[in-house]
Amino acid sequence: MPTDAVAVEQPKHPVHQLTTAELTRYRRELENAIQGIPETAPIQPTLRRKLDAVIAEQADRARIAANA
Repeated sequence: MPTDAVAVEQPKHPVHQLTTAELTRYRRELENAIQGIPETAPIQPTLRRKLDAVIAEQADRARIAANA
């Protein structure tokens, strides 16, 4: 199992403070890490929770932009 697949660097700021580009990059890193490890890996739930938070933030921003 490749260990670098889960090497996702924690952002310097909370998800809600990331720029759109940083948020997109973080999402891509999380998605790649999740795909690179088995479903039974102990880190999977943590990575999925982080990815869910990123997706929720992106959805909130899209909703706000649509209402503006």
